[in-house]
Amino acid sequence: MKNMGKQKLFIAAGVLLFIVSGCGKKAEENQEIPQNAEVREEYSEKEQMGEDRDSDGESIAELYRDIYEQAVEMGTVGELEVTRRIVERIGEYGYAVVDEENQIDMVGSEQVLRFCRSVEEAQDDKLTIIAVTSSGGFIKYDLLAAEGAVNVTRGYYQYSNGIPKNLSTVSYPAESWKYTEEGYLLFEGSYYSESYYVLSLSDEPEHTALRVKPLDETCRELNRQYLLPVGYGGNNLFLTDWSEQDFGNLDFYDVFDRFYPDIYEQPVPFTPDDDLDAGAVYRIPADVFEHVIERHLQIDHEELHRKAAYIPEDQTYEYRSRGFYEVEYPDIPYPEVVSYTENDDGTLTLTVNAVYPEENTSRVYTHKTVVRSLDDGGFQYVSNQIIFPEGGCELWWHSDRLTEDQWKEVYGGDD
Repeated sequence: MKNMGKQKLFIAAGVLLFIVSGCGKKAEENQEIPQNAEVREEYSEKEQMGEDRDSDGESIAELYRDIYEQAVEMGTVGELEVTRRIVERIGEYGYAVVDEENQIDMVGSEQVLRFCRSVEEAQDDKLTIIAVTSSGGFIKYDLLAAEGAVNVTRGYYQYSNGIPKNLSTVSYPAESWKYTEEGYLLFEGSYYSESYYVLSLSDEPEHTALRVKPLDETCRELNRQYLLPVGYGGNNLFLTDWSEQDFGNLDFYDVFDRFYPDIYEQPVPFTPDDDLDAGAVYRIPADVFEHVIERHLQIDHEELHRKAAYIPEDQTYEYRSRGFYEVEYPDIPYPEVVSYTENDDGTLTLTVNAVYPEENTSRVYTHKTVVRSLDDGGFQYVSNQIIFPEGGCELWWHSDRLTEDQWKEVYGGDD
């Protein structure tokens, strides 16, 4: 019950206090900046306008107003291709720009590499990086290097009623700064926030992860198709070793929760009890439960009966929804496919890094996930294996579901 107590304390004290605890943070050594990276010293006339002009956020927003307004009219704000057009447009004016979720190659990456070298060599330098958000706004990072230290001024900008507005601006020294082997710029700092200080009696931390190095577009497409829809939250599909020969500790109830909304186009209807002192227990018809699981996993019904709480009398599966004691930390890693292999049997092996800004790392762990395409256009997950670090890593953001004994201890009763 140690983990349950930790989760209860986490909720009672608030998410912010948990951040302050600094769980599991590990220092990483700065990676050497590629010396052979091309650094463009000459810019077009249009780009020089962007370099020389006052780079306030409102002016930057005007650079892509036509794209944004068209997307608003068509209801496509947030779509990948719209975000890509905004990134490219801002980049035409000489800015280093990427999307906030690192799904599009950075424009002007040579500027970032040059700035990182200035920091490494303790030279004075300055740089503005733009990160376009899915809402059609952007984050503007003004970086100032002096004597090997970096100061960050971060502003959030968003269109509101057709007018670009600065929603917030903060400034802080970068307490952690690194360019990683995987091609990420990671930095961290903290600043005073009255609301945060009331809860934590400390400054509010901020972690930033920006992919600088380009990534193969096929890897990105595979990531969007197979990894991102599931992710690392509320399930352990990519957090534990398993295969079709041995499903190990794979939690099929979490898998059910993840797949159900995509299949039935509605949220999972089996929800926790409103009374936190009571536990909600449901019986899901076997044909429904098995249909959801088999959508992306190949498993024999008899095996699934053993892995889940099957009730033969009425052909149902007992289901307990995640509750108060099984909540997870809200800021989790995100997957990034970095390479893939086409196997002789028609499957694909995807090598995936878990990028975790909260821990200032672009590789908190690496796993290989095998997927199989189906003739009907669907696919199945075949296996998952953690390959780095050896022995696995501490998945401190994740909470397993309560075991049956733990559930009875918390909620009482025999059901």
